[in-house]
Amino acid sequence: MLRSMGDGDISISGYDTAWVALVPRLDGGEGPQFPATLRWISSNQLADGSWGDSALFSAYDRITNTLACVVALTKWHLGPGQRAAGLRFLEENVWRLAEEDPESMPIGFEIAFPALLEAARSLGIVGFPYDHEALQGLYATREVKLKRIPMEMMHRVPTSILHTLEGMPGVDWHRILRLQSGDGSFLYSPSATAFALTQTGDRKCLEYIDAIVRKFDGGVPNVYPVDLFEHLWVVDRLERLGISRYFEQEIQHCLDYVSRYWTAEGISWARNSHVKDVDDTAMAFRLLRTHGYDVSPAVFDNFEKDGEFFCFVGQSTQAVTGMYNLNRASQVRFPGEDVLRRAGKFSYEFLREREAKGTIRDKWIIAKDLPGEVQYTLDFPWYASLPRVEARAYLDQYGGDNDIWIGKTLYRMPLVNNNTYLELARRDFNRCQVQHQLEWHGLQKWFAENGLEAFGVAREDILRAYFLAAACIFEPTRATERLSWARVSVLANIISKYLGSNSSGKKMMERFTHNSLYEGNCDVSWEVALSNIQQRELSFRSTSSISQRLAYFVSLRQTFDQELLY
Repeated sequence: MLRSMGDGDISISGYDTAWVALVPRLDGGEGPQFPATLRWISSNQLADGSWGDSALFSAYDRITNTLACVVALTKWHLGPGQRAAGLRFLEENVWRLAEEDPESMPIGFEIAFPALLEAARSLGIVGFPYDHEALQGLYATREVKLKRIPMEMMHRVPTSILHTLEGMPGVDWHRILRLQSGDGSFLYSPSATAFALTQTGDRKCLEYIDAIVRKFDGGVPNVYPVDLFEHLWVVDRLERLGISRYFEQEIQHCLDYVSRYWTAEGISWARNSHVKDVDDTAMAFRLLRTHGYDVSPAVFDNFEKDGEFFCFVGQSTQAVTGMYNLNRASQVRFPGEDVLRRAGKFSYEFLREREAKGTIRDKWIIAKDLPGEVQYTLDFPWYASLPRVEARAYLDQYGGDNDIWIGKTLYRMPLVNNNTYLELARRDFNRCQVQHQLEWHGLQKWFAENGLEAFGVAREDILRAYFLAAACIFEPTRATERLSWARVSVLANIISKYLGSNSSGKKMMERFTHNSLYEGNCDVSWEVALSNIQQRELSFRSTSSISQRLAYFVSLRQTFDQELLY
């Protein structure tokens, strides 16, 4: 599944498909340039007359998709029955827009949706409540936002505004074409690029649209490609679910791919983008650094202004997940990396404030338990988080197929969010737990057989030592390391307590380490060393045997340091 990753596996957007369907033949003939898009629209209407995500009802998503598809069908005089059903849905549900959570508003909705309403009016579509009170605030908001947009800058440098060109009036197309992405799109948006193609007939726009229509068999996604986004978030999900060890080659491929497109300015969801964002940049920085790639934290200087960090230049609201991933990136800082310290402080305070207000909701994803994810990260930062504890927490937070992303419409990323990962992670966790429980049972027998309780060791001490080992070294194949860690930790505590109260402790420790570890002398007795501890003899054979097995294991695996014994 992961070996087939390319430019991104992503669901279709009815809204964007409709904008592509509106493009007339560029040779001057009658009809649409991309008739396959109309076939997709005709084949994907839902039972209630709407278009959109069938599994999750969002008024924003359904109304946006439905109006766009009705406009496209009306433009080419197709599907009168489907158009009528769509209009009935719109008339019955437009009121829901006023009830929706603004945090889940689609990207560019306040700019693009009013433009879609204007397109519907111009086609003479009747039956839609254009003057409904739920839309009045939207019209006013659009005017305010349009006045704030620096039109000169929009034409001069690439900005996120390019993503919603279909909603922008007064575009100088001759100038704006110079800001195309390398693949011919406008910031990888099919709807914006389709609108530009209609206005200009540009060959590069045509090539981009034609390629994705063919790739997705008539429908188009709301954004494409999403290669960097997919490569990064797949790795993140696999690691947090605790199943990354099954995909080591695929993860290496993903990170090598991302590394090739890493720049000093950051990255975006797609390769070679001129518009960078802190969300993708932070995720890439953290994963690349923790996997040994050389990346500079100076990249975050590009996302700081006047002591605050932002996701996009000119953004109107702050995204929770953008600050969440920035905080996670700040946790892998080295001493002296001041920009990461500032980023960590800013993002932490932002997230804690949202948490206190109960507003941990995001404008880019509808996740099963985003508040839980944020709380875990803030309470247990990277350097304090135990891998198996994090995996257990994320099993409850990861929504699998039910997690859905917010673009211009709702969309899904099957390689990032799916039930296959979730089922594998659950089975793997349960399998590990079975082995851990068997090992814990054996440790309790070891505790009793060696009479460790007489030396001040409680059963809780054994459990704590084993828990710390199993939470970090959890793989079933690493039982020897895990058990050695737990047993030596307990024995080291016994020795430490005794030597701490004995003036000859240092000399005895030297004798113990010399005889036990380096000469392999199994006949040396501890009776002298332990004669003052309740006059009880601790069998040297058991402790020396553990030490020797550990030393032997070191020589094979090179996974332990001799200092672990102290």
